[in-house]
Amino acid sequence: MKIIFIADFFVEDVLGGGELNNHELINMLISDGRSVKKIHSHMVTENFIEENRNSKFIVANFINLSQKCIEALYNKDYIIYEHDHKYLITRNPGDFKDFLAPKEAIINSIFYVKAAAVLCQSKFHLDIVNKNLNIDNLINLSGNIWSERSLNVMLKQNDLPKLETCAIINSSIEHKNTREAVMYCQYKKIPFKLINSENYEEFLRLMGENKAFVFFPKTPETLSRTVVEARMMGMGVIVNKMIGATGEPWYEKKGPELINIIRNKRTEIKEKVLEAIG
Repeated sequence: MKIIFIADFFVEDVLGGGELNNHELINMLISDGRSVKKIHSHMVTENFIEENRNSKFIVANFINLSQKCIEALYNKDYIIYEHDHKYLITRNPGDFKDFLAPKEAIINSIFYVKAAAVLCQSKFHLDIVNKNLNIDNLINLSGNIWSERSLNVMLKQNDLPKLETCAIINSSIEHKNTREAVMYCQYKKIPFKLINSENYEEFLRLMGENKAFVFFPKTPETLSRTVVEARMMGMGVIVNKMIGATGEPWYEKKGPELINIIRNKRTEIKEKVLEAIG
């Protein structure tokens, strides 16, 4: 079985949470002896899809996938590995009351309906997708995939002393809402540290040295890898109701216990993906 993995970006381009997750999934599939071809969404053509018509397609982020290519996939074997909400013009259900968008804001609905499965990050994520699309092919993966190396970095952080400070992501992205997290700490007179690093392991170390993580995103986080990372490093978290991870049965765990659960998710999620693509 040949698998075509379509995404807007890969880790070679952007070191985002979705890209890190996809990278680990691809590596695990290859390690299992599967044939996996990665292709950027903007490079996909109708001819490419037809030439690979007998393949299985995993479509991750697909903003740069043309409408003609989306339609060409309708009668192919594909699943959507959803990282946000690409059935909305804005990709942000937080723009609408109760996360329910008006019909005119819905896009790509047929693409979601015809998929063999739409893989969601959490029940919170799945419920929002279902509220807007009302489809029966949704699967809750209840987590993300981290590399063994990253899990070991976070495991070590549990053995190190923590500062009496709260970590806040230093981000200029409006919906990450750094400003409100800072205001909260200032109002509560809680010492805090703004953290950021282009190096992922350095970012984990900078965050993990603090006693807690403060995060008030303006848009619903389908899971929030950063919140899960904080929990895995034994940190407390101060968050709003926009975090998908908080509704998962494993969320109350932390430290090494949670790391073991997430480590097992590597195999669990891979098996769910393989089952979904058939």
